[in-house]
Amino acid sequence: MQRTVLRAPLSRRGLLAASAAGVAALGSSLGSGPARAQAAAASRTLSLAVAAPPTSLDPHYHTLSPNNMVAEHFFDKLVHRDANAKLIPGLAESWKLVDDSTWEFKLRRGVKFSNGDDFTAEDVAFTIKRVPAVINSPGSFSIYTRGIVSSEIVDPHTIRFKTNGVYPLLPYDLNNVFIICKKVGDNVATGDFNNGKAVIGTGPFKLVSFTPDDRVVMTRNDGYWGDKPDWATVNYRFITSDGVRVAALLSGDVQMIDVVPPADAPRLRQTQGVTFSEVPSLRSIYLKLDVAHDVSPYITGPNGEKLDKNPLRDLRVRQALSIGINRQAIVDRVLQGAGLPTGQMMPPGANGYVADLPAPALDIDRAKKLLADAGYPNGFSITLIGPNNRYVADAQIIQAIGQMWQRIGVKTRVDAMPFAVMAQRQAKNDMSAMLIGWATSGEPSTAIRGNLTTRIPEKGFGTVNFSGYSNAEVDRLTEEGLRTADDEKREELFKQAMRVAMEDVSLITLHMQKNIWALRGGMTYEPRADEYTVAMNVNAPR
Repeated sequence: MQRTVLRAPLSRRGLLAASAAGVAALGSSLGSGPARAQAAAASRTLSLAVAAPPTSLDPHYHTLSPNNMVAEHFFDKLVHRDANAKLIPGLAESWKLVDDSTWEFKLRRGVKFSNGDDFTAEDVAFTIKRVPAVINSPGSFSIYTRGIVSSEIVDPHTIRFKTNGVYPLLPYDLNNVFIICKKVGDNVATGDFNNGKAVIGTGPFKLVSFTPDDRVVMTRNDGYWGDKPDWATVNYRFITSDGVRVAALLSGDVQMIDVVPPADAPRLRQTQGVTFSEVPSLRSIYLKLDVAHDVSPYITGPNGEKLDKNPLRDLRVRQALSIGINRQAIVDRVLQGAGLPTGQMMPPGANGYVADLPAPALDIDRAKKLLADAGYPNGFSITLIGPNNRYVADAQIIQAIGQMWQRIGVKTRVDAMPFAVMAQRQAKNDMSAMLIGWATSGEPSTAIRGNLTTRIPEKGFGTVNFSGYSNAEVDRLTEEGLRTADDEKREELFKQAMRVAMEDVSLITLHMQKNIWALRGGMTYEPRADEYTVAMNVNAPR
């Protein structure tokens, strides 16, 4: 018996079909009415500023939120998510499981690419083939296509995907894959997206220009199949400095900013004409630890002497570093309350959240004992790297952690840098400890597969696990979960995998972020749990 897939990811209901009736019912809720249509027809310009720039306009180059946020404007996916991370129809009107290893997706008719070409199943098959072939990807989207063994075009608006046995999470995976036009060619390079030549999508906007680390300029795609945005032109700017971004909002240079700095939030809340939009986030902030190197490159003895082994390979050391952090203090003092301490990668209430896996409590005495038991009674020295332009108060967070580690005897040098630089270092595992984040899709498989499984690219495992962590039990539980059709059994397997990985301190989870946007001029923003900042969700004053 087929079960509906049009459900919030946080529920436990079935995930094996999208009914036509459900799609029709949902379509009525996505309509906008005459007022919205009139606003869309007006010639309006929106200027907004985001904290983190993309590393590319290639929608398959890097599994990174800033890249995905920009791509959302130009490209579509078969399956969309609403602001609460619920799966809804996108370029696919419906999907169903034909048999244990075959998914069928019915595609939306009448959709055109920005170059005027019709959207068909051939474009979908072309996209699925390209994803794992992108060269030099620092975070491959192949994690979302590995479940597909082959594609079969039934007709121009029907495509079937064969999987290796039962694979119930394919609609969730395809929510992360942007569909591109087959006309860009088999050998299209990432550079052709960055120069605009290959930015041919079915999204609500068309690309005008891309200036790396400065802005993307776009115009409304009046041929878009869905609701038209309020804005004829959008200046989508990248302002990494918190102070400069806030100043741009206050001066009227931009009408909206994301990642409101905690230190500036009280002042902005008292500023006439400035309003806020906020929602709890699906993003986990955590530390990655190098266990790949025999001798980690940025760790020495307490006096700078060389070590003959990597302390981070010892579970006791990883445990000491974890309980040497006061997570609540970071949330209260650094984030001004805009976060939630955590001991796992899933937020409370989400599918896969382990209720009895709390955030580790600060315990300085036990941390010192664990270090001594591991053979480091006098501690050691380590460099902690992190971005200074990606997450809320990221540079301040690593400074705080550095000071906390000093108290357990771990001398810590802190090195904050632009995220683009750090991403390249992560891809080379040129680090010993690093602050990073991961935004879940509302269910746990992608977080586990991407970060906690052994790095096996051909299986789509460990796609961003460059630190060398490997645990056979985590891999086994994950594989079993991916081929389990029963929702509750699958969730329990993923919970077990998360528990094993967290108890093994595969990484050090810190907190879940809170998403906060600030706007002026009477505009409103529908906040998104996935933290995306997209012009389509910005509504002009009515």
